[in-house]
Amino acid sequence: MALDDLASAFERFLAPIEAEMRAVVNAGTQPALFNIMLNYHLGFADEHGHAVSARAGKRIRPVLTLLSCEACGGDWRMALPAAAAVELLHNFSLIHDDIEDRDELRRGRPTVWKLWGEAQAINAGDAMFALSHLALLRCAEAGARPAQVVQALRVFDEMCVQLTVGQHLDLSFETRNDVSTEEYLAMIGGKTAALIAAACRIGALCADATEAHADALEQFGRGLGVAFQLQDDVLGIWGDPVTTGKHSSDLVHRKKTLPVIFAAERDPALRARYFDDLRPLSPEEVETIRARIERLGGRQYAESMAEQAYTQAVEALQRLPYTPAREALAALARALLNRQA
Repeated sequence: MALDDLASAFERFLAPIEAEMRAVVNAGTQPALFNIMLNYHLGFADEHGHAVSARAGKRIRPVLTLLSCEACGGDWRMALPAAAAVELLHNFSLIHDDIEDRDELRRGRPTVWKLWGEAQAINAGDAMFALSHLALLRCAEAGARPAQVVQALRVFDEMCVQLTVGQHLDLSFETRNDVSTEEYLAMIGGKTAALIAAACRIGALCADATEAHADALEQFGRGLGVAFQLQDDVLGIWGDPVTTGKHSSDLVHRKKTLPVIFAAERDPALRARYFDDLRPLSPEEVETIRARIERLGGRQYAESMAEQAYTQAVEALQRLPYTPAREALAALARALLNRQA
């Protein structure tokens, strides 16, 4: 079945992705609470283990894997285990991020650590990490050659290292007042862009793509990942809370995102109040800081960098021959850049 548009891709792929993830997570005999924690975080169950229909997350990364496979002429079914692996790995990182960032809510529900404690949440995250690798190995059962599986595993594990390096940098920024725009961009290259880049390259590998096409898709994913994060930075300060679902601005939590860092590099008084003065920011101060960041060009800089990363991503994508899947990837990139939530 040919892809007509982006909506049709999601319509085709989401149910199989969910089914593959469930098959991996629920394989074998597990203690009841252990299984509940995994299914709860993924949005498959409530805290009592009862099935729920709400999906936890948009599943953008696994859809990218399947579209990348199709864009290289492959059968997306062969890449389905890899798509599940990418999403499970992403969710491992979220479980651990929630602990490290002390976030008590995710998608409107208590986080795993908030419900069951830090130790159990760390263990659940570790399980999700291991399960993501087992999911990727299922590519062999879907028809992938051993060499393809090994290649995919190497890309996957190299990405895992980049992901943790990015998180290391992000955590280190919390106690620093001298973070530069260059350092921030390097951090999101690991924490956000590396996973999206790997998702696209692994999809290409499942299609047995040429090195040139796999490289192009990896570059597309990397640019898309940077654009995605920078748009998130803008929404975290200027987005509509009703649309974004965030009840408070990133400024309230003193997050060091690109617009803030850019402005602070140009205004020592802003840097001192935001980075050094630990007194809570009043609502009036938040509004004043928001306006000052915009006047100093922080919003414009972040939006221009997002646009630049998006343009580079689309240019890389044009190195692939035209297919409906390639156009769906381009449409997804546009949708993510222009999103309001």
